[in-house]
Amino acid sequence: MNISVLGAGAFGTALAISLSRSGQPVTLWARDAGHAKAMQADRENAKRLGGHRFPDSLTVNADIETATQAETLLLATPMQQLATFVHKHANLLENHALVACCKGVDLGTGLGPVATLTQTCPTATPAILTGPSFARDIARGLPTALTLACAEEETGMSLQSQLSTENLRLYRTTDTIGAEMGGALKNVIAIACGSAIGAGLGESARAAVMTRGYAEMQRLAQDMGAKAQTLSGLSGFGDLTLTCTSKQSRNYSYGLALGQEKPFDPNITVEGAKTALAVSKLAISRKIDMPITQAIAAVLTEKTTIQQAMEALLSRPLKEE
Repeated sequence: MNISVLGAGAFGTALAISLSRSGQPVTLWARDAGHAKAMQADRENAKRLGGHRFPDSLTVNADIETATQAETLLLATPMQQLATFVHKHANLLENHALVACCKGVDLGTGLGPVATLTQTCPTATPAILTGPSFARDIARGLPTALTLACAEEETGMSLQSQLSTENLRLYRTTDTIGAEMGGALKNVIAIACGSAIGAGLGESARAAVMTRGYAEMQRLAQDMGAKAQTLSGLSGFGDLTLTCTSKQSRNYSYGLALGQEKPFDPNITVEGAKTALAVSKLAISRKIDMPITQAIAAVLTEKTTIQQAMEALLSRPLKEE
């Protein structure tokens, strides 16, 4: 079976490089025809992931009809663009195995990646690839473990086998809610952790934010039907650990800039910012206590400052853990 990766950002490009190293044919689709032509000629994505050469079996194009002829399609588009993309190309995507490679919650619908695919392309088989990973690590061939979640177990087993590579080890689950919510919620907590460090509150404060943020992730995800063991795995705790402790994380770096009151590059996609707003609404509607998420949402909408948000969190009534 051949594979197409739809979306030529850093992560999509890294996946395409890793998957094609074995010699299997992989197509990387780019929205911009000029960008696609340049990548095909230069054999690298200088714009998004420079310095990582493309294997010979990797082909780049901007023809969506050609790209969607592959049996397995990896959708490496930003979360807030996923529904629009799938709706636009639904006739080309139907009856495929669609693997979402993004993390977040749609601001308009409150749905995660798998639920979005189910709603916008009901004839397809939806799945999600998520977990602790940086694009450059994958592109370099460094060992990385991810979660492949698909409600249809047989399809999940097939995808696990097809998408595993020498450096990508995939663990399988049928808990798509847990996988997609873990990947989404950890980005919000990463912004909070970056903000704490940026504001000079120290490593102990970051540890507290991570730990209590993880408790928030569990409360909401389990209320939505996720399994606790999924949140304690790669797509939850594992991704949280990586994202909250490295400047390679866009969400952590964004929070760092917030805490330091410095500008952040607007061209860098920060999924956690929109997700914080969407999850804040979800928490209120489901009556789930998520004080850290609510605090970040308030900061992002300029209803409070980082310092005021931290003071409010520290002044909350004492309780059992």
